[in-house]
Amino acid sequence: MSQGVRTRPEGNGQALSKAYDTALLDLDGVVYAGGNAIAHAVDSLATAREGGMRLAYVTNNALRTPDTVAEHLTELGIPTGADDVITSAQAVARLISEQVPAGSRVLVIGGEGLRVALRERGLEPVESADDDPVAVVQGFGGPDLPWGRFAEASYAVARGVPWFASNTDLTIPSGRGIAPGNGAAVEVVRIATGAEPQVAGKPLPPMHRETILRTGAKRPLVVGDRLDTDIEGAFNGEVDSLLVLTGVTDGAQLLAAPPQHRPTYVDADLRGMLTGQPEVTEAGEGFRCGGWSAKAGEERLELDGDGEALDGLRALCAAAWTAAGDGVCELDGGKALARLGL
Repeated sequence: MSQGVRTRPEGNGQALSKAYDTALLDLDGVVYAGGNAIAHAVDSLATAREGGMRLAYVTNNALRTPDTVAEHLTELGIPTGADDVITSAQAVARLISEQVPAGSRVLVIGGEGLRVALRERGLEPVESADDDPVAVVQGFGGPDLPWGRFAEASYAVARGVPWFASNTDLTIPSGRGIAPGNGAAVEVVRIATGAEPQVAGKPLPPMHRETILRTGAKRPLVVGDRLDTDIEGAFNGEVDSLLVLTGVTDGAQLLAAPPQHRPTYVDADLRGMLTGQPEVTEAGEGFRCGGWSAKAGEERLELDGDGEALDGLRALCAAAWTAAGDGVCELDGGKALARLGL
């Protein structure tokens, strides 16, 4: 992927599952939500896998172990082994292991996924700031994580113990809506201590490195629903990305995306892996995709035509991103998106 400023979604005449050797798939909001498979995910992933594409599941959620995630995916009808799952817990455990001696004690604020990842790296998880840890690691602990765990982290960090976080996603999708994520918990400790953690998860380089080390991908395609983690992570790793609209990102956020948040491809759901992507072309003062044309007016984005809603969104992206350049598009796209039902 070119690191120049992206001004439009790209076209691709090949099915994406043929153009790339490995799909690096986010989980929450892409494959499942609230534990249940998202529509079309199971069949689409099966078809991609049968066609020779490797599927790897890359999640910032550090709560569950790779074994547990693989078991859940298999129960959903997506046969998965633990080696196919890469978590931010694994990425942060490697980051810590590179900075402290083998066998060191690490204070864990989070769930079993962190403890398993630390042991994999030869580190000893402990539960108290009084256990003489040489590092503190914080990861998503789920809705039942006791408030006192944040105090325990704060005691150690205030003493000068190095602080690490698996990720800083402020929110996480659930079956009932959007819930606070690990980033919200990290803010609690940051407020109490004034310290800054080293962060491993998407969109930062340690997570991309962990993913490539574990998958050996040569032509990876990042597939995600979040601009600030999945798509920015692909940008930082200089690889292509597919944004699916089954999670937290809506059309307005996509149109206002700065360069590091602009995906290579945009589609409704994981069926987009199985198809080529339509080309967005210049047309007069604007851009055309399918039966739609879009351009930047003085105050708003303008849309004309008819056809598939996603083609209209792609044309609007080209108009918005071109108008914004290396900034953020501030033109009103509400009327155009409403016409598309987005």
